[in-house]
Amino acid sequence: MSRIHDALKRAEQERATSTGTHVEPVVDQPLAVADNMPTLQPAGASQMPNLASGLNYESLLARCPQCEWAPDARTMLFFQGDESRTGAEEFRTLRSRLYQIREKLPLKRLLVTSALPKEGKSFVAANLAQVMVRQHGRRALVIDADLRNPGMHRHFGAAQTPGLTEYLLGECDEFAVVQRGSMENLFFVAAGRAVPSAQELLANGRLKLFLQRLEPLFDWIVLDSSPVIPVSDATLVAGACDGILMVVRANVTPSDLAKRAREEFPDKLLLGVVLNGAPLGKLESKYYYGEAVTSPA
Repeated sequence: MSRIHDALKRAEQERATSTGTHVEPVVDQPLAVADNMPTLQPAGASQMPNLASGLNYESLLARCPQCEWAPDARTMLFFQGDESRTGAEEFRTLRSRLYQIREKLPLKRLLVTSALPKEGKSFVAANLAQVMVRQHGRRALVIDADLRNPGMHRHFGAAQTPGLTEYLLGECDEFAVVQRGSMENLFFVAAGRAVPSAQELLANGRLKLFLQRLEPLFDWIVLDSSPVIPVSDATLVAGACDGILMVVRANVTPSDLAKRAREEFPDKLLLGVVLNGAPLGKLESKYYYGEAVTSPA
């Protein structure tokens, strides 16, 4: 295990001690990295200081490039500071439910996916990460892991490269692909350049390494993946996550395909269903399973 990962683990323990919160210990597990995949140490890792010499979260995150984002005001609900926008309250409710689950189960790496394209999974993932950092002191990382049809960078108004592809190919370290933007404590990893080998990249073991190294820095990591039915990428990403939210679009997603997508994941990982695009004023007052939000068509 790399020196930086050891330093991050110690930093997580120090943070828990200083805030008085309980943090589950990070357990080192072997990673199935392809034989021909280079072992990439973060830039400057050989000079990485230990806690005794002042290592902290801010010094690590300062290594992430500061970027000029131009968020899409139509789909990004929390950048404008308007707490009354349509859908904002539903995301706050969804956040509360996730914290309730977190009281009982380890939950930090969250996959957001859907059965088919254009159901709003990227909209949900992006705004969920935003609402997480609205709470004081919370840090969130949102990752576009849809390597086949990336679109999250357009929501953020951010550069597409370098991103996850470049890290999985061994071309960049983790801090080179994590962007800082205009919203405090919100960080973003774009998908990176298009490649014909998306499934092979996601299966090479470096995604787990990426999340393992960055996990101690964030309270939440939200991943957006390819839809489930057309390709199997989402099941590969799910293997590196603690829980899954399925997004379905009201009056659009066929029920048989939603059921088929749901069956691709173990019961223990599926947290619930987010109903997207439901007509305002026509929602039931209570939901047994999931949360309703409304996004642009």
